[in-house]
Amino acid sequence: MQKLKFAVLGTGFWSDYQLAGWQELGGVQPIAFYNRTVAKAQKLADHYGVKDVYDDVDKLLDKHAGELDFVDIITDVGTHSLFTEKAASRGINVICQKPMAPTLDAAKRMVASCEATDVKFFIHENFRWQAPIRKLKEILDSGVIGQPFKANVCFCSGFPVFENQPFLKDLEQFILTDIGSHVLDICRFLFKEVESLYCQTQRVNPTIKGEDVANVLLRMKSGLSCIVQMSYASILEREVFPQTLITVEGEEGSVSLAHNYLLKITTRKGTLTEIAKPREYAWLDPAYALVHSSIVDCNRNILSGLRGGLNTETTGKDNFETVRLVHTAYKSAKENKVILL
Repeated sequence: MQKLKFAVLGTGFWSDYQLAGWQELGGVQPIAFYNRTVAKAQKLADHYGVKDVYDDVDKLLDKHAGELDFVDIITDVGTHSLFTEKAASRGINVICQKPMAPTLDAAKRMVASCEATDVKFFIHENFRWQAPIRKLKEILDSGVIGQPFKANVCFCSGFPVFENQPFLKDLEQFILTDIGSHVLDICRFLFKEVESLYCQTQRVNPTIKGEDVANVLLRMKSGLSCIVQMSYASILEREVFPQTLITVEGEEGSVSLAHNYLLKITTRKGTLTEIAKPREYAWLDPAYALVHSSIVDCNRNILSGLRGGLNTETTGKDNFETVRLVHTAYKSAKENKVILL
């Protein structure tokens, strides 16, 4: 099968892991890199044997438009809409990192521009592809705990995330866009769509601009109530970064995803346990192992979509609903009220 050729737009912290994830799959070939600081792009290009490096997106797209099958946008969120529209206008398929866009209107434009040019558009939302999350979904779908009616989804940590991503300190909107994009998408993956939400936020760390704590109460269309807790200000007995801990209660039992990927299924017959460890790769950072491992599975699903597969999960159109939850949460927190979707 012919390899799909792609360009990477943005060669910062996440790009090396994204490229390593692509290499695990095969079937793709990077041919050009862009970064506003060209030295960064050159360093990555030397590592991956890519000869064409640019500090001008338009020059890259104009020169390679005829041979690119897709672009992988790994820049900061402020450029996502612009770069997506530039690629779409040239008929190039788009993969974009989360969060899709800084505003809901920008996200709408991104989806619309890709639809108007018949360009495939995907968001690299990898948390739902984590091994323990996939296993939890499998358990829920099996019906062993019956119809779920309540859930708690928790991502609370004191991990020094600002050390390797210092730009996060300057975001006016932080944890809901950064982590909320992930965990609210997990909620949609596990429990389908949301009927209403209520959110409250706080800023505990005085050195950052945005909120670092958020609590969201979701009422799903199924009737399930889901409490979502997010924090980067939590000093806890056990640091669990970057794991999402989840408990789901159903009419026939409960299932919990605890520390170190431990799953416990409890019914009136007793409790069964199993561990859903992520696959380990030589290139991943141990501190981000769970996340980096899921990159491969997310990329695999997107690659199938690029080749015409029909079961791609994180399309731009689907992820727009997650973006809508993020911005509705900000609105709820600002107005201190429940919002119907």
